[in-house]
Amino acid sequence: MKLSKAMMAAVMLGGICLLGTGFSNQESDKAVTLGQSGQNGSEIRIPHNERLLLSTDERWIAKEGHQSDLIRLQWTADRAKPAIAWADENGIDKTAIISHDKANNPEQHDHKHMSFETTMSPTGPYANQLFTRLEIPYDTDVSEIRTHSSNFNVMNGILRVAGETGSNRDLQFSVAGNDNETTPRWAVRADASQEAGDNAGSDLQFVRYGDDGEAFDAALTLQRSSGNIGIGTDSPDTKLDVNGDKIRIREKYTPASSSEPCSQGQMAWDEQYVYVCVAKDSWKRTELSSW
Repeated sequence: MKLSKAMMAAVMLGGICLLGTGFSNQESDKAVTLGQSGQNGSEIRIPHNERLLLSTDERWIAKEGHQSDLIRLQWTADRAKPAIAWADENGIDKTAIISHDKANNPEQHDHKHMSFETTMSPTGPYANQLFTRLEIPYDTDVSEIRTHSSNFNVMNGILRVAGETGSNRDLQFSVAGNDNETTPRWAVRADASQEAGDNAGSDLQFVRYGDDGEAFDAALTLQRSSGNIGIGTDSPDTKLDVNGDKIRIREKYTPASSSEPCSQGQMAWDEQYVYVCVAKDSWKRTELSSW
């Protein structure tokens, strides 16, 4: 039979159930209880194990009524939540994709997002409840995509932060506040220093922030061109460049002899001497005095 656009508002396609009025993959002569989502007798059904195929050769054109929207879900009340849900063999919802404007709780801020939801642990305090794992806001120029109670793993791949040269590319660590607000504390950054050839530019920095979320400085900089490390400076000109008036070696150490095994450049101190390894297994020392 030919389906109208209104009938396509909810579809079961290969096990996908669009809720509201909706298709079910249950045979029409079987009574089924669907757990959270439920059935109320208003469902439009197709025979069990058969598929509904939708196709188009039209573009998405707003002025012509979004012609490429083969499935279109619309909320008609401000707290309604049209959803696509997946249920198990007992009809219990396990996963869902939902888009809505306002939260269930009128005291909460407007959600204005699409969310991907899965059930909580069947043995936990919120057993089998659908819970937002990923949310993508709308009505915003920059969408703050969020996860909740989720770990993100990249298996045999790359986690990439990209951007044009001359722009900062940050991996940021923040504290969360009310209404999903965040305030940065640290950032790992490929900085905005220009790439001018000879491997220069886009240096790696560890940036620290104040309580107000404003950046103090780059506490640590690693130059891409030279590998130089700067502490308190973003332009180190030696392998280690410290912008400060003290360097501390906390633990004292006394070589047993001037030929004790060592590597050139190692340093140590005790109450009487400062020791420097000037060549392999060769220590020299200078005496300390008070003034």
